[in-house]
Amino acid sequence: MKTGHFILAIGMAAVSVPAYAEGELNLYSSRHYDTDERLYSDFTEATGITINRIEGNADELIARMEAEGENSPVDVFLTVDTVRMTRAKELGLLQSIDSDLLEARIPAYLQDEDNQWFAFSQRARILFYDKTDVTNPPATYQDLANPEYEGLVCIRSSSNVYTQNITAALVAHLGEEATLDWAKGVVNNFARDPQGGDTDQLRGIASGECDIAMSNTYYYARALRKGDSTMTEDDLANIGWVFPNQNDIGAHMNISGGGVAAYAPNRENAIAFLEYLASDQAQDYFSAGNDEYPAVAGVGLAPSVAALGIFRPDTIDLSDIADNIEAAQRVLNEAGWR
Repeated sequence: MKTGHFILAIGMAAVSVPAYAEGELNLYSSRHYDTDERLYSDFTEATGITINRIEGNADELIARMEAEGENSPVDVFLTVDTVRMTRAKELGLLQSIDSDLLEARIPAYLQDEDNQWFAFSQRARILFYDKTDVTNPPATYQDLANPEYEGLVCIRSSSNVYTQNITAALVAHLGEEATLDWAKGVVNNFARDPQGGDTDQLRGIASGECDIAMSNTYYYARALRKGDSTMTEDDLANIGWVFPNQNDIGAHMNISGGGVAAYAPNRENAIAFLEYLASDQAQDYFSAGNDEYPAVAGVGLAPSVAALGIFRPDTIDLSDIADNIEAAQRVLNEAGWR
C-alpha cells in the first residue's frame, strides 16, 4: 500500500510528498510515446514493482524536481536529449550510481562521466533531400553551409535541443570558430525561418518549401512504418537521405536517457528499472516500438530502422557534447540562427 499520495499532473501546485512503500517506482518522463506502455508493463510483470509516472515537458519536470527538493517523490528522470540530462545533473537533481550491469551493457561514451545518467536509445540526426531536385546532396554536416544550397534548407530553431546538440558536437570536433562559420553558412541557406518539429522539416521537402532538411531518423522510419497523414507514399519515396561524415566523424547521434533522482525514495527500484532498460527485451522494444537505435550493441533493428541502412555513428563521448552546450548557444546566437 502507498504511504502517501502522488502528484498526477504537471501544473498542479507542488506539495510535500512522503516516500512510498517498497514495490513502487515513481517516474518523471518527457518521453511521450504510447509505445512505452509496453516497457512499463513488462518491467512490472518481471519485478512486481508498480510504476507511478508523470509525463510532461522536460523543462517543466526539471523545474518540478527543483521545487520539490528533498521532498520529491521521483525515483527516475527520463528525457530525450543530452541537454536536459546535463541540466538536471548541474542542478544537483541526479545522483551517481554503481551498476556492474549498466557498465557492461551501455558503451562508455553513452554514459555520463560521473554515472549520473545513461543513454538507453539513440536516433541518428541525418540529412534528407528531394531526389528530383537535388542531384548532389550534402555529404557532410559542413556541406550544409555550402553556397550551392542557398535557399534550400529547412531546419529547426536554435532553441531546439537537437540543434544545440549537433552544434555542440561540431564545436567539440571542429572548434568554436569553425562551427560559427558553419552556422552562418547554414543560416544563409535557410529556405524559410526555422519552425516546427522534425516531421515538419520532412513535410517541407514533400510540399516543395525546401529541398534539404535535417531530422532524426526515427521520424522518417516511423512514417515508413505507419504512414503520415500529410505525406503520400510517393512523397516518402521521393525523399532520399544521407548519413553524414562517413569518412571522418560519423553521423551525429541524439539519445534518450535516464538517471536516478538525487532524493529517490526507492533507490534500489530505480537502479533496477535503469538496468531493465538496458536488457535485450527493452532494447529490442526501443527499436520495434519507436523506431530508435538500441544503445546496447548486438540488439536487432526493427525493419523500418534497418531499411535506412548501415552507417558509421559518431562515438563522441556524450560528456564532451554536454561540456560544449554553452559554446553551441553562443555560436547559434552570433550566427543569427533563430
